[in-house]
Amino acid sequence: MKAIRPILVATLLFLIVGNSGAVVTNGGKGSPHTRAAWVTETGRLSVLTHTRFWGKVYETKSRTDNMARAFTVWDVQGLVALNYGLGKHFDLTLSPVVYQDLNQGTFDSYPWDTFLALKIGSFGSKASSLKYGLELNARFPTGDAHNVRWEDYTAGKTEFGFTGLVSYAYDPLYPEDSFNMHVNVGYIHHNDVGQMLTDDKAFAAESQVLSPSQEGIYSLALTIPTESFDYGLEWWGNVWLQRPPLAAASRENYLYLDANVTYKPYRWFSFFVSGDYRLSADKDETIGPRRAPAGLPNYSTWRMNVGAKFVLLPTSIFHLKERDILMQKAQSRRELFEQIIKERRETESAEEELDRIKNERRKAERELERLRKILEGQQQTDENKKLEKMRPALTPPK
Repeated sequence: MKAIRPILVATLLFLIVGNSGAVVTNGGKGSPHTRAAWVTETGRLSVLTHTRFWGKVYETKSRTDNMARAFTVWDVQGLVALNYGLGKHFDLTLSPVVYQDLNQGTFDSYPWDTFLALKIGSFGSKASSLKYGLELNARFPTGDAHNVRWEDYTAGKTEFGFTGLVSYAYDPLYPEDSFNMHVNVGYIHHNDVGQMLTDDKAFAAESQVLSPSQEGIYSLALTIPTESFDYGLEWWGNVWLQRPPLAAASRENYLYLDANVTYKPYRWFSFFVSGDYRLSADKDETIGPRRAPAGLPNYSTWRMNVGAKFVLLPTSIFHLKERDILMQKAQSRRELFEQIIKERRETESAEEELDRIKNERRKAERELERLRKILEGQQQTDENKKLEKMRPALTPPK
């Protein structure tokens, strides 16, 4: 198997370069469309290349001779993402889109937009399977054209947003080596007021953005890892809070299902293949030049994804042996057990203090009860004495 690995890696690299690499905005920990709540290790630098494509044969009639014509419509998008661990609770991901099919004439975009994400995460007890985080996102309009068919909406302005992250791992120390699950809920402000989505004057009223477009995003991912492969499922989609104008190419809600497989021949290299399938209805509410031609969907029905991730730093990872990994795991387990014992002792100490307080309270209550009875007894005795003194005066003569 070890002799075959270099050949497989070379073949996978050839496939990636040949496909030009496509966008996946998650260049850090997690699944293709869902971020993990834990951050990249401090000082670790990785690069992700990824290709995403969709195609469909489109039949139409020529305007000149009314003869049937067939064309293949492609939507290909490419990205290289750099991810770096800044500290215990921070990592940064820079994702420039290096290629985008615009489907707006004879030219495409080299490069297109750039994504920047700062993750603040890995919050939660070290011994807990749950981790929490928040990612701050920005999209910069470095491309030439926007409002692109079959892609997420963008009007060519700097966009910003945030995503809440929650992750569960069966093994909290090594979450990526055991079953893990992630939930993301986010918000995007498209910052597009005043933009004109098309140059067609016939649709000027439908193209002008009068209110800022706002979008909610969500995703759920499940991953089952093995020694050499990871198997995952994802559900991801959007909900418009404030829809863009009618001339927007993408103004409908969508929901996708993604199935992915990741091959991990080395600690510093992994390769994945995944397929997206749209679960939401094929409803096109766009009017004007950016509306999809008859017979074509408003969002791609399916998409194929191919990607690879390399760890560049620290360079020691290239020389890491299985023995070193096992020793690191054993050390981490020992530290975790020591922390659990310490927390348990602190808890037991706190419980003992609480028991002591409860006992003192019970003693005080018993003393108060005893005092109450004494006071009641004294009061009854005084009343009896008064009655005895009053008895002769109250007793009638014989």
